[in-house]
Amino acid sequence: MLGTGLEIWSVYALILLAIILFVNKRIPFDITSLIILAILVVSGILTPEEGLSGFSNPATVTIACMFILSEGLRRTGALDIVGDYFSKLGKLNYRLAVFIIMGIIGVISAFINNTAAVAIFIPVIISLSRDLGESASKLLMPMSFAAMFGGVCTLIGTSTNLLVDSIARDNDLAGFGMFEFAPVGFIFFGAGFLYIFTVGIKMIPERRKDESLTDTFDMQSYLTDVVLEPNSTFVGTPLKNTKLIQDLDLDIVEVFDTDMNSKTDRESIELEANDVLRIRGSVKELNKLLNREDVIIKPTKTWEDQDFELGNAQLVEAVIVPESTYEGKKMDELKLYHQYEGIVLAIRQRGKVQQEHLSEIRLQSGTSLLLYTKKERVNDIKTSEEFVLATEIELPDSKTSKIPVALGIIAGVVGLAALGILPIVASAICGVILMIMTGCISNEEAYQSINWKVIFLLGGVLPLGVAMQKTGAAEILVELLIQQLESLGPTAVLSAFFFLSMMLTNVIS
Repeated sequence: MLGTGLEIWSVYALILLAIILFVNKRIPFDITSLIILAILVVSGILTPEEGLSGFSNPATVTIACMFILSEGLRRTGALDIVGDYFSKLGKLNYRLAVFIIMGIIGVISAFINNTAAVAIFIPVIISLSRDLGESASKLLMPMSFAAMFGGVCTLIGTSTNLLVDSIARDNDLAGFGMFEFAPVGFIFFGAGFLYIFTVGIKMIPERRKDESLTDTFDMQSYLTDVVLEPNSTFVGTPLKNTKLIQDLDLDIVEVFDTDMNSKTDRESIELEANDVLRIRGSVKELNKLLNREDVIIKPTKTWEDQDFELGNAQLVEAVIVPESTYEGKKMDELKLYHQYEGIVLAIRQRGKVQQEHLSEIRLQSGTSLLLYTKKERVNDIKTSEEFVLATEIELPDSKTSKIPVALGIIAGVVGLAALGILPIVASAICGVILMIMTGCISNEEAYQSINWKVIFLLGGVLPLGVAMQKTGAAEILVELLIQQLESLGPTAVLSAFFFLSMMLTNVIS
């Protein structure tokens, strides 16, 4: 039963509203989709069952499962080993490195989530770029394109393919096989690969090649060691309760005794006479401290990363990923020390490095944080769904024994779906169960690995398609488009859809 004229125009208005909100980005994608869903149900255009159909859609369930399967493979260290092996080959020369990186990333991204594949290879590639004497951007950009090229070659390579497969089946059309996208996908991958390898790499901008994180984040003027004098009123006070830097834009990064041995347990540190405090902050803020407290500045030195990697300490660069829950939040809202025992020394956002007033900065995807933390917490940062670690760290070997199991599960998921023995959604669910039961990934890690913003985005937006069909809005739109382009033939109609999709995906997901 078709809807009334008011309902049809309401659906068109909601589509326009959704596009505006998605492009504007002031409201997160997932919240926007839930707003649209709520309006559809409250207005009576859709029943509650129809409104919630997006969450039970096979594509939504399969995508959630693929997040878990990809994370299970990542946590075993399988991708780290592949990255280390091919990085050794890539050290021979720059062009060979680009060829190897694009090839291996393209293959991997055809079967697992692109973000997981790229996240693992970023620190490897940054290290490789240093060995080659090249800017990291000259390798990172080809890797990013290769991940997109490879993702279109299989049914599970990208969430878009899973979505169109589900829509086709919902409309009583034949679904797509695991490798049915491959013939066209290989052409796309080959053409993109050839262009990047021959022309594209010449157009990639040259960026800084600094090896040192302290230099990359311009920290030389923002780090100082000060000595707490014996007559200071803060001698004998716990560090966690000290008001030494109260109301100042300063952070106490580390505390050392008179022999420069680090006092590692910040929660139990009690300040003593002649303790050395390593402080982050500007000269202006430091002068305020000198004017009101009994401290002495130690002689100026040239800071190196090694100064922050003594004992159990580690300096890392962590990049905020797209759709992170940290997007739009201020630094002081994150409480990173409580989560990762991490102190932010500097932030790089939109190419600009900031070392002052860090607590007031609103974070965006792509923002880099210079974090000072403990070695045992680095892997927590690496496996967090909020960050991509841009610093190479040693591979934890706790789950490497599970690598054959994880690879076998992924192969089974692909094989069962490719042979038509099980639908991809059933195959993926079975794979998730096996990943958890075999210990490749814990139950908690599985839940954390799912990008819930994507799931809620799909759950909220898919019912909009149901509303278009139910009210007849889709039929009217199609008839209008065909009337305008019918004389030009089906190729023109299809090209119009291609062009519209291409333009929209530049600004919305």
